[in-house]
Amino acid sequence: MRKIENYVLGKWVSGEGDGQILYNAVTGEAIGMATTKGIDFKQVLEYGRKVGGPALRKMTFYERGRMLKALALHLLSKKELFYEVSYMTGATKADSWIDIEGGIGNLFSYASLRRQFPDLPYHVEGESVKLSKSGKFIGHHILVPKRGVALHINAFNFPVWGMLEKIAVNLLAGVPAVVKPATVTSYLTEAVVKEIIASGILPEGSLQLLCGSINGMFDYLENQDVVTFTGSASTGKMLKAHPRIIEESIPFNMEADSLNAMVLGEDVTPDQPEFDLFIKEVAKEITIKAGQKCTAVRRIIVPESRIEEVQKALHKRLLSIAIGNPKDEKVRMGALASKEQVKDVLEKIELLKKSQKVVIGNLEEYEVVGADKNKGAFLPPIVFLNEKPLECVDCHNIEPFGPVSTIMPYKDLNEAVTLIEMGKGSLVTSITTNDTKIAKEFVLNTAHINGRIMVLNNEIAKEHTGHGSPLPLLVHGGPGRAGGGEEMGGVRGVLHYMQRTAIQGTPDMITAITDQYQYGSKYIEKEKHPFAQYFEDLEIGETYISAKHTVTEADIVNFANLSGDHFYAHTDVTSLDGTIFTGRVAHGYYVLSKAAGLFVMAKKGPVLLNYGIDTCRFTKPVYVGTTIGVKLTCKEKISVEKKDENDIKKGIVKWLVDVYDETGETVAIATILTMVKCKNQ
Repeated sequence: MRKIENYVLGKWVSGEGDGQILYNAVTGEAIGMATTKGIDFKQVLEYGRKVGGPALRKMTFYERGRMLKALALHLLSKKELFYEVSYMTGATKADSWIDIEGGIGNLFSYASLRRQFPDLPYHVEGESVKLSKSGKFIGHHILVPKRGVALHINAFNFPVWGMLEKIAVNLLAGVPAVVKPATVTSYLTEAVVKEIIASGILPEGSLQLLCGSINGMFDYLENQDVVTFTGSASTGKMLKAHPRIIEESIPFNMEADSLNAMVLGEDVTPDQPEFDLFIKEVAKEITIKAGQKCTAVRRIIVPESRIEEVQKALHKRLLSIAIGNPKDEKVRMGALASKEQVKDVLEKIELLKKSQKVVIGNLEEYEVVGADKNKGAFLPPIVFLNEKPLECVDCHNIEPFGPVSTIMPYKDLNEAVTLIEMGKGSLVTSITTNDTKIAKEFVLNTAHINGRIMVLNNEIAKEHTGHGSPLPLLVHGGPGRAGGGEEMGGVRGVLHYMQRTAIQGTPDMITAITDQYQYGSKYIEKEKHPFAQYFEDLEIGETYISAKHTVTEADIVNFANLSGDHFYAHTDVTSLDGTIFTGRVAHGYYVLSKAAGLFVMAKKGPVLLNYGIDTCRFTKPVYVGTTIGVKLTCKEKISVEKKDENDIKKGIVKWLVDVYDETGETVAIATILTMVKCKNQ
């Protein structure tokens, strides 16, 4: 029998002796055997720390982002291979699309996030803080990659997405990963990692794979490591309480299965498109991945006057969904991941039957298309009705991880909120409503117990991503039963793998450390105008001090006529009584425009274009007779990759524009960006 391979210490190994046998979820045939016996977990972690970590930390955010993009493109070219393997997990083409292409999409999303970080191996966060009256002592925050390993313990339901959504984040942060997929579907993860390693895109040591048990590995974790866990709450709590996690203060991010809910708003009637949208979304969340999603709907919360209508519409919808071999084009719901999973779901169904009744579905009488339901891990959709959900509370505590959900009534919105809270913390809740007041009240009263809330109506029917779809740029996680952790979330997710450190010193010292000019640092003045210099030649702190200009009344009047801005403070001196102004004041945008006229070099040079303004503040009124000058300082440099071989090699330069008056006080301060040509093309 083939052994599922592990990738550790730079090579593929099968593990020693016998292991866990893995089965095709559709046919029941054995696929292979997985084991990690004989693998030294201490060495695996050390290899990541000593080989993968240093290689990633040498790269800038931009280089890591481009690496993720290259990896995403490579995996996309191999996706058909993954689809073939994915069918064996019981997943339909639509299920596999979420897992495979959804996972690759995470790589693309995090690749694009590189632009929100500096072109450095570390991150400089926010603005500096003035710590002394003179400004000679300042503080700042930097974030550097942790010098450990990200250990990802993933669930069986998404063997590709579960891995890629996590490693996209830690790799962008500059931290290597050890991935432990759930063994039962690890053969699909293995197939993807085979292609990742063969591509040579990732530095050696930045990704390792363990398909079997990792019992004992926690004993070798260190304080710079990060652990993420996706799975059952009971297993997660056990791992989170491991002595090593506590002793070493190791970050542990837990995303546990939760009793998610979908709510039908009181304003929605059966003749509205929102009613059909609600039924469609509920049915989808019951049947996609055969209900094996941490975000799947477990509680269907409906106004008590709509119970019968919802039950009938949902019954009709579910009856139309063919169950069976996912390779059959007619099939819309495949198998569960394993026979063991079916057994677990059946046990939970029996427990729920004690306090509520089945109104949709029959465990004995259902058809399977293109497969033998006795050999495969099949189960039909089962929907319960709980008429007294405030008293019969099993549905708020027991979660069958399969195509099972419970309809329950609510009297008013307050009662709906109470029912949501009884789930003790969810990854996601959605409400279908057209009423903005209902939506606002519901969201504000359930946000404390949810990681994500979706408000659904017909306006977004064709564009929404679904109740059960986590997105890379939004936080995925939830409080209480859902684990209390956060995954993804855009920049937030990346910072989870970095150490935030406050740094203090003189502006010159902080400038040198951050590679960003800090206000109050020494200027670097050159004879050559900065706009006459190529991207490579510009230095951080390089400053151009402009000629000066005295503002006249004609300047203000002319700018008012040109811009159409006739605000009273600029054009009507008779209206200034009771205001903060003592005379005709120049437009803020005139001041900024005049500043540009003072610092811009008119001749053609390496500056290609004005790229925009990041920040701008007008800090002091500029009156007729005020003399202004500009200090233009190179604040930060960001490399830009070429779009294609014909593109010009260039970079973005951030400039600090400090406009001051004859007293030396700043009247306006802004950060502008220019696109600058590189010398070496």
